[in-house]
Amino acid sequence: MGAGAAGWHWNDAWIFVSAVIAERLERDRAMHAALPVVGATLADLLAAADFLHHSVPSRAELQDAVRRLAGAGLIKIDDDLVEVAPAGEQLWRTRPFSGLSSAVLTLQAQLNRSSTPGEHDWSLDESTYAAAVREYSLRLADGR
Repeated sequence: MGAGAAGWHWNDAWIFVSAVIAERLERDRAMHAALPVVGATLADLLAAADFLHHSVPSRAELQDAVRRLAGAGLIKIDDDLVEVAPAGEQLWRTRPFSGLSSAVLTLQAQLNRSSTPGEHDWSLDESTYAAAVREYSLRLADGR
C-alpha cells in the first residue's frame, strides 16, 4: 500500500496522524489537570490509531513508521513518549483540510510532496509494545 520503496507509506501517514491526535488529547488532558505536557504515550498512540482505522498497528508497523517519521524530523520519540516535532507541526498545519476520514490519505500525499522518510535507530521491543497494548486494552475496558 506504499508509494514505492523510497516514498512514504500509508502506515507512515496513519501513525503520524495518530501521533498528532494523541499528542493534542494528552496536551488538553494535562492542561485541564494543571500537569506538565510530556508527550503522548505509546498507549495514547495506539488508541488514536484504533480510532482512525479501527485497528491497532502491529509492533513492526509502529516501529517502522516511527523510525521513518523520527528520522525525517517530523516526530520525536523518547523511550515510549511521542511528540510531534516542529517540522511535523508545520506539515500538519499546512495540509489541505480533509476531515479525519481522509486525513491519512491526504497526509500521505503531502508527505510524498514535502519530505523523504528518514531512518531513526529507535526500536520497540516486544515487552514495551505489549505493555502499551495492555494499557490501551484496560482503557477500553474502563470505557475511556
